[in-house]
Amino acid sequence: MKKNFILVLFLSLTVFVKGQTTLCISTDKTTSLIFPFAIKHVDRGSQSILAQQIKDVPTILLVKAAANNFTETNLSVVTDDGSLYSFVVCYDLKPASWVHYLPVNSKATTAMYANAILDNQRTIKGIKDKKWQSVAAITGIYIKEDVLFYQLTVENYSAVDYTIDFIRFLIRDKKKGKRTAVQEIELKPQYTVGNTTNLKANSKSVMVFALEKHTIPDVKKMLLQISEKNGGRHFNIKLKNKNILKAITLPDFK
Repeated sequence: MKKNFILVLFLSLTVFVKGQTTLCISTDKTTSLIFPFAIKHVDRGSQSILAQQIKDVPTILLVKAAANNFTETNLSVVTDDGSLYSFVVCYDLKPASWVHYLPVNSKATTAMYANAILDNQRTIKGIKDKKWQSVAAITGIYIKEDVLFYQLTVENYSAVDYTIDFIRFLIRDKKKGKRTAVQEIELKPQYTVGNTTNLKANSKSVMVFALEKHTIPDVKKMLLQISEKNGGRHFNIKLKNKNILKAITLPDFK
């Protein structure tokens, strides 16, 4: 296992709800559902369920019954890693537990790997572009099964904030004739983590992009484009097959 691939999983369970689909709640006390990733969407089967997200702690959902002895209903929660948690919800005056810690999916998710890579030290050099007291560089390339992970570091050494307009991964023709339009394909990330919006003056941001496994055809080239909003500090980072083929294989989560 690569020493810089640090995986820290905090597991402190009151109730381990793997495979559990029934959730009993009451009107007298609040039940807390704690998820391994931030909550993205909540759907209540009926108004008999009161559900509240905590703004400062996006992994917690507070649930309570709106009325006594309501008809059995359901609750669905989608988390930021794309996982769906579904519960059959019933009324119980005195539920067995008031706190439920939800487990990570049995198969490690793309989000888990991306977040674990975020703080890794640089593993490759030389894949970068510089513009006006700022630099963008690919600092790590990893692979797990059918997913490639690109670690990107952007540093702003200037006194002016750098606002990111967009970040794009492109596969583009190497050459074109005078009357031939350039053909390009944009590779859309499956998951992104890190600050991809604004870099303060004299600061840096590390990001990880998870893309479907790929290589570069001989007649094509691959570019990572970063554009500054209302500015001219645009980056074009060239990637080669030899960079991708040296990707570090990620170990399994245990």
